[in-house]
Amino acid sequence: MAIVGEVIGGYLTYRFAEKSGEKTPEQKFGKTRPAQVYKWFEKRGAGLVLTVAAVLPPPFPYTTVVTAAGIMHYPRDRFLECITVGRSLRFLLVAYLGRTYGQSVIDFFARYYRPAIYVFVALIVLGCIAALIYFRWYKPRVMTQRP
Repeated sequence: MAIVGEVIGGYLTYRFAEKSGEKTPEQKFGKTRPAQVYKWFEKRGAGLVLTVAAVLPPPFPYTTVVTAAGIMHYPRDRFLECITVGRSLRFLLVAYLGRTYGQSVIDFFARYYRPAIYVFVALIVLGCIAALIYFRWYKPRVMTQRP
């Protein structure tokens, strides 16, 4: 079900980008990221980039890649094949890891429940303190452009 949902969502994004034209990625993602994706498409091939993007976890700009494929009018059949293969690999890998290590992780947290909670709360408190220090007292220098 996860694979089907991801393929449908990716296809809808692809179709929207295909119909909306070239202005969409720059408006949504800025100017540098779409340019980078276009270079990847030209250098490595769109099929490989789509498949790898579908496998990689969230910090990777998957939506940008799917949008770029729609704007470049990448063939629909190849697009669906690439994201289906990529998402299938990703979710099958996650299922395998869950099946292999899931019970071990559950047993670990059942045994060390309290220390895990204490560590988690401590990390949250430290993260809040670091964010407070950063946003309250750190003032980044604003670069002014010369005419």
